[in-house]
Amino acid sequence: MALLVSSMATTQMPLQFASKTSGYKKAATTMRGAGKPATTSNNIKLLTNVEKLRLLTKAEKAGLLSAAEKAGFSLSSIEKLGLLSKAEELGVLSAATDPSTPSALLTLSLGLLGLGPFLVFLVPEEYPWEIGLQVVVALGCVVGGSAAFAASNFVSNLQKSS
Repeated sequence: MALLVSSMATTQMPLQFASKTSGYKKAATTMRGAGKPATTSNNIKLLTNVEKLRLLTKAEKAGLLSAAEKAGFSLSSIEKLGLLSKAEELGVLSAATDPSTPSALLTLSLGLLGLGPFLVFLVPEEYPWEIGLQVVVALGCVVGGSAAFAASNFVSNLQKSS
């Protein structure tokens, strides 16, 4: 059943009444805009997207799962160590579903890739330790920038496969 309700801006907005409600959610689900589905901000399904991208099959073919098992990482050891709960505490799993994460990682990668040459230019080359500092900073910026760029691409692909 649909009902037209006049708003203050003189436009009419259709409202849809839910037929079945229960408990404390009754007030929240009784009326909602017919044109707007009831969704949350984090509607990205990580495990579904992992399945669609066939990530576990690709990891198996690359030998990553057997290498992890040889190193002592199995699902039971990950569970015993509490790695998934620790990842959630650190916000890693929430960041994977946040739509702003790929752009933030891309910005970080571009910043690091630009910072490396800039610091090499700024640090003088009078002493050998300064040259060593240039090498360490440049390597750190290239590795970090490349990793952030790859992570940005990975998270973007994981989110858009919905």
